[in-house]
Amino acid sequence: MRLIFSMAIGVSTVFTALSSQAQTLFTYGPNPVSKEEFLRVYQKNNSQKKPDFSATSVNQYVDLYSLFKMKVKEAEVMQLDTNAAVKSELNNYKGQLARTYLSDKEVTKQLVNEAYNRMKEELHVQHILVALRPNDDSARAYQKIDSLYKAIVNNKADFGQLAKAFSDDKYSAVKGGDLGYITALQVVYPFESAAYKTAVGQVSKPFRTQFGFHIVKVIDRRPSKGQVQVEQIMIAAPKSKGEQGITDAKARMNEVLAALKKGDKFEELVKTYSDDKFSNEKGGLLDPFSVGKYSPEFEDAAFGLKKAGDISQPIQTEYGIHILKLVKKMPLQPLDSMLDNLTRKVENDGRAVAAKEAYMEKVKKQYNFKDYPENLDKLIATMPAQDNKTNAFNADSFKTQTATLFELAGKKYTQYDFVVYASGITRGTLMGNRANTLRDLYKMYQTSTINDLQQSDLEKNNADFRNLVQEYRDGILLFDLMDKNVWTKASKDTVGLASFYENNKAKYQWQPGFEGTVYQANGEVDLSRLKALLDKGLDASAALDSLGKTTEGIQVSQQSGRYEFTRFPVGKEYFAADKASSVFRNDDGTYTMVFVNKLHPGSEQKTLDEARGFVVADYQDYLEKQWDASLKAKYPVKVDDKTMKTVIK
Repeated sequence: MRLIFSMAIGVSTVFTALSSQAQTLFTYGPNPVSKEEFLRVYQKNNSQKKPDFSATSVNQYVDLYSLFKMKVKEAEVMQLDTNAAVKSELNNYKGQLARTYLSDKEVTKQLVNEAYNRMKEELHVQHILVALRPNDDSARAYQKIDSLYKAIVNNKADFGQLAKAFSDDKYSAVKGGDLGYITALQVVYPFESAAYKTAVGQVSKPFRTQFGFHIVKVIDRRPSKGQVQVEQIMIAAPKSKGEQGITDAKARMNEVLAALKKGDKFEELVKTYSDDKFSNEKGGLLDPFSVGKYSPEFEDAAFGLKKAGDISQPIQTEYGIHILKLVKKMPLQPLDSMLDNLTRKVENDGRAVAAKEAYMEKVKKQYNFKDYPENLDKLIATMPAQDNKTNAFNADSFKTQTATLFELAGKKYTQYDFVVYASGITRGTLMGNRANTLRDLYKMYQTSTINDLQQSDLEKNNADFRNLVQEYRDGILLFDLMDKNVWTKASKDTVGLASFYENNKAKYQWQPGFEGTVYQANGEVDLSRLKALLDKGLDASAALDSLGKTTEGIQVSQQSGRYEFTRFPVGKEYFAADKASSVFRNDDGTYTMVFVNKLHPGSEQKTLDEARGFVVADYQDYLEKQWDASLKAKYPVKVDDKTMKTVIK
């Protein structure tokens, strides 16, 4: 909101390190604004059209921009830039902005191309998982997966049988580890890479993901089938009902099939029968999907349909019984048409770690990074011994440990520096395995230190980054200053607000209108039914209650209050006291009917409470104009005519 406000007033400020040779276009008080700064801001705010350098346009912008600069300067005088909340928001923005500058675009491009090339093929895979939880023994887990791998490769053990017996992925274990077909960007990156690097009929070597250790077998490779979109009717078969639930679901599905055979519309049967609440309102329509989204039997049925309108045979999944109707099939699109979406997915996918790691290694070389792992080992050894719950430590007790852990851009970072960082992150408590936790924290510390150094260099050396940060900072300061001097003040200054109302009360008048209730609906029928009951003398709440209990129901909104005739697209002759008006159509296509309790044929004075919203807005404008005048008196603007002549064209 703050940045939006800054841009909404048409001003975007930037920081300029003025050299002694810079041409000053104008000053506000003792503060100069260079020609270069003004032109940069002026052209940026006219980026959608060719800038107008006429005297009128340029002078108008000088007035606007100089007032903006005065307000930012006033915020600095009030030391709003030292406010903790302001500093925190600015630092968060810097971090977010820096990430868009500090990445390896080439690595990202390679990963996007890799993902797209993999999407050209679909793999039918089985896998076995040995789960690894945070405190588990990783060596033992690896030994288990390795023994299963060797049993399959060396002793020709059956992959599916071992999956049923030993896999910790219970969903696929019952099916012999079968995951069906997958494609790129559907499973975690290490799993995807292992699968795509394994030949048909072969088993991958053990590999690790965040879930544990896996081996994967590739059963088949085929060209991509692209995406398919279907409508579905699903009859739920709750597991709690066992076989009886499946029997009941099949019986209801037979009713659906019989209705389809008679010629009933699929979409109408969705409303009557389908238990999938997420797709019911859309006639059973599902979003387009590729393989790997749903269960294999569901996908086989969907992709097996030939032409739009074809309906599948019933399919049983763990959720119940389904039938599908084909809407359309879509082949894999060219890379150019998918590039933006694919790039976003890659940047948010596990493979982004690879891009970040590659970029970090490049940055380390730039900053002459040197690591001393033996000093990290010594530090870990001095940490408190592990007990059953936590590893508590006090950073102050490590002040004497000053051995260097790493060097960056000529600066040494010590054991104690790291402990202070770790204490801030963990509050002095290490959860889980002491050594593993500290090594993870050490990686975070290195990354954080490098990012801070890069961000500092960005502000020094990258004018674009520096300007955007300055723009955001000034926007925050302006927002806070306006809030203090205008917005909040206008709302809280009850005495000033009342005085302003009294001095301007003639402006706040009710125009001719009525008191009553306004009823609105998307269609005319519901309002006509309501009007008929009101015309018979039925009370409004009783009428609405009566209509709500009918088979058709009623969808009408209502609001009571005082209204002016000019609010409605019909003449005042439509409205009579103690009567329901005719139903009329609004400009947006909705319909309205009004019940009038009391007519107000002439203008009447609004009370302060009745006009409060308008009075507050006007009082804010009044306060801002007074404030602007005081700033202009405090910071008089002087334009350098000679320099101005070089701007105006």
